[in-house]
Amino acid sequence: MQERAMRWWGVITLFVIVAISYIDRINISVLITDADFLSHVGLTRGDRLSQGLLATAFMVGYGVSSIVLTPLAAALLGVRRSLLAGLALWGVVTFLSPLLDSFGLLLGSRILLGVSEGPVFALAAAYIKAHFESRENGLPNSFVNMGTGLGLAIGFPLVGYLLAAHDWQTSFHALGAINIVLGIPLVLAFVRMPKVDDSRATAGGGRAALAQVGRMVAGAMHTRHLLLVTLLTSAFLAYLWGSSNWLPSYLKEARGFSLREMGWLASLPQYATVVAVLIGGVVIDRIPRRSVPLMFVWCSVGVGLAVWLAIEAEGRYTAAYCLIAANFFWGLMSPAIPSTMQHFSRPEHVASSYGVVNGVGSLVAGFMPALMGSVIAHAATPRAGFLAGFGTLIGTQVVVFLCGLVLWLRERNAPQASEAGAAAPA
Repeated sequence: MQERAMRWWGVITLFVIVAISYIDRINISVLITDADFLSHVGLTRGDRLSQGLLATAFMVGYGVSSIVLTPLAAALLGVRRSLLAGLALWGVVTFLSPLLDSFGLLLGSRILLGVSEGPVFALAAAYIKAHFESRENGLPNSFVNMGTGLGLAIGFPLVGYLLAAHDWQTSFHALGAINIVLGIPLVLAFVRMPKVDDSRATAGGGRAALAQVGRMVAGAMHTRHLLLVTLLTSAFLAYLWGSSNWLPSYLKEARGFSLREMGWLASLPQYATVVAVLIGGVVIDRIPRRSVPLMFVWCSVGVGLAVWLAIEAEGRYTAAYCLIAANFFWGLMSPAIPSTMQHFSRPEHVASSYGVVNGVGSLVAGFMPALMGSVIAHAATPRAGFLAGFGTLIGTQVVVFLCGLVLWLRERNAPQASEAGAAAPA
């Protein structure tokens, strides 16, 4: 009984770490509304493409790290030590970022921050795979993914407050300190892997560990429906990164909200995501395994319709409420991605296979803020630009819909695979 309780403390710790990481990620999206910050790094308010590239740089580092660094971290360090190393690195990078006084240096720091955070979700997936069976992984996955929404919900008003009450440098210093002071003690106290994980990570020295990395990557490449789920994840994350990085500017410049209004309004869609992720995890554990892909089908329709209504709405509060609804539908399907990959992957391959899915998805999605920034910059007016930019988010949901439908058709017509034999040629 104590062991079953401890595994949930590990899940809660991973939830907190994900929340912290997302506050770090969206810090820049609030700061680009501040003239002093833009002047410090040599940007102008109208340079939307360069502002979007700051988010894209993070996602490039994040995606490459998730693919390349995850199997190395899992084999050489194991889940626990990899999390500790990541928290220390991204805490230091965040704290020292105000010392960088040019766009190029800040761009480099965002790439390094992405590299340090890249393996987090894959390591969380490996932890859940080790402690929970496939039939019960919906709820723990939902808890971890709730960190996404909570981090954004807390991050927007927190950074907005630090910006309004102090200065933009304080936001970097505060977030860097939180990573180290809160994250590292929680991992030391609560994240424990089965003994086999530790022995496998260190057995035979560096050469054996590198050989193990090769086996992990090769095995991950044979996970069922890997390419299809990767494409789905790319479109799924493109919505998150496009909407979250431009939401503060959209609310302030296209809809006319003040800085303080923008902070709490930008957090409301994220709270909707938190609630929806929890509901989604409960639903996953209560429907047949082969019906889980239908969550992508129906929820993508809800997201696309809500964004379209937000674009068409005349009232600014109506538009904000529609974006809250869009995030709710997005959150409902969020835990279905890690749950699906854990079901399809063998235990020894899950970190690497989810690293590929999350890494490639993040790399592709990382270009969404820059794409939206380009669309916004080339419109006749700022309002028209933001409306057109948010219109591109509907396209991401068309891709999610089609991938979810194909995945459901394939699983419906395939014999149920046992958990031990879930990996097969893609």
